[in-house]
Amino acid sequence: MEDRGILRALNSTNREALMIRLRSSALRACSLLALGLIGPAFITPESIAQTPRTRAEASDYMETSRYADVMEFIDAVVPESDLLHSGTMGYTNEGRRIPLIVAGRVENASAAAVADSGKLRVYLQGNIHAGEVCGKEALQMLLREVAQGDHNAWFEDVVLLIAPIYNADGNERVDLGNRPGQNGPYGGMGQRPNAQDLDLNRDHMKLESPEARSVVGMMREYDPHVSVDLHTTNGTRHAYHLTYSPPLNPNTHSAIDDLLRDRWLPAMTESIRAKYGWEYYYYGNTPFRRDAEPGWYTFDHRPRFNNNYIGLRNRVAILSEAYAYATFENRVLASLYFVREIVDYAATNDVDIRAAIDAADATSLPGDELGVRATAARSDEQVEILMGDTENGTHPLTGRRHLIRRDVVRPERMYEYGSFEPTATETVPAAYLVPGELDAVIDRLRAHGIRLTETSTSQVMQVEEFHIESSQQAAREFQGHQERRIEGAYELANREIPAATWRVEMNQPLARLAFYLLEPRSDDGLANWNFLDEAIEASAIYPIVRVPAR
Repeated sequence: MEDRGILRALNSTNREALMIRLRSSALRACSLLALGLIGPAFITPESIAQTPRTRAEASDYMETSRYADVMEFIDAVVPESDLLHSGTMGYTNEGRRIPLIVAGRVENASAAAVADSGKLRVYLQGNIHAGEVCGKEALQMLLREVAQGDHNAWFEDVVLLIAPIYNADGNERVDLGNRPGQNGPYGGMGQRPNAQDLDLNRDHMKLESPEARSVVGMMREYDPHVSVDLHTTNGTRHAYHLTYSPPLNPNTHSAIDDLLRDRWLPAMTESIRAKYGWEYYYYGNTPFRRDAEPGWYTFDHRPRFNNNYIGLRNRVAILSEAYAYATFENRVLASLYFVREIVDYAATNDVDIRAAIDAADATSLPGDELGVRATAARSDEQVEILMGDTENGTHPLTGRRHLIRRDVVRPERMYEYGSFEPTATETVPAAYLVPGELDAVIDRLRAHGIRLTETSTSQVMQVEEFHIESSQQAAREFQGHQERRIEGAYELANREIPAATWRVEMNQPLARLAFYLLEPRSDDGLANWNFLDEAIEASAIYPIVRVPAR
């Protein structure tokens, strides 16, 4: 099988295709040396003697790590350095422990110890979609580098919180048919959803999975200043090894958006180009529909997505998407290089990062206009996008077709749809008043860490009531829900507010998140996710009222 794989690869014009078909490091080196395609200098101690090795490395990138592999790797590297501490972020639906490794000059892995350090906290997450496995492998390699003392300078200013295998249940659903167009790992990979068949990257608002509850609990306890979420893209044939995104919800504080778009992401892109000769850029796709306007379109503004959710928590969030048709090895390396650069920047610019976050937390929102729905905004000028090309490959074990990146760079000018602007807005109130019987709503607010206080007596007060003019549910189910769209308007009214009503003040740091959860017209709020269906169907007045901003 190995010899036939080599011969098939030699018939390919793509060097990356050749490299991935040589299964072991020794076989790869010896075969290429014998064929005269490399010299002895290609075989370096670094490429052979990394210990411990990830399953991806040990299999020459034919396979990806299973849950047991990751846990064994963690157990092997953590004792090798005083900087590494094992912890647990939570548990999956099937009861697997979600590891959280703390890297830094701290006493232990607890949130209290991390907070006491006073250092900038950076959260690194892999495997939210368990078929997109390059981040999982890259974060294990990063742990090994820390254990070997490669990044000691980081820890003067930074503590890392590393979760390499967030969707652990999905990771174990390995199948050779998962993500069939992707260029490896040929030994199969996990599935996109968790064991409940929920997409964890759509669960940040409704919190219906234990995994989402775990990661939001980690955010409450550790409060990372920066979060990085590692993915693998698919779709458009472009020339970037990796694309990235800042938070996309238009309600994200401008200080966070400006930090990322004006300074951090451009600096990282230039550094990657200088060090490795690879191009990174903002995430996007060209339209799949022929009737759509040509352009470079990013994904979605709604905070159900991890990146956008964290932005509404007034924290810095960065998403990466390694290119699916590059070799598995190059995708892992692209993700590793990305994380290194992100942490390098964080460690040397911690004052600026804290300043942006402090500005967001200190902003008083009552009386401001914020969006409840949005649409993609077109750039003022056309930008240069590096388009690429692929060639067809054949999966060596299934015979199915997949795509292989070619070293083609074709610059094209087009408009970029890389940010969003509101299509509907509401004025932020002084507070929301949530009836005590709305248990599911109160539970979600508490889970997110939003502050709320219970009233002890009833009182008559002037409030804003939302009068529902129309309410429609989507015909198709999504993630177990038929999403609801409400139309209507607020009117002033005098109401008796009973005791045991919960008051959500909007002068708190998580006010942006509370606004998006509680507004009736929000396209990702609790009404949208059917948590208020019974009350909405029983009355033409939305059950949550507002205290007007003065």
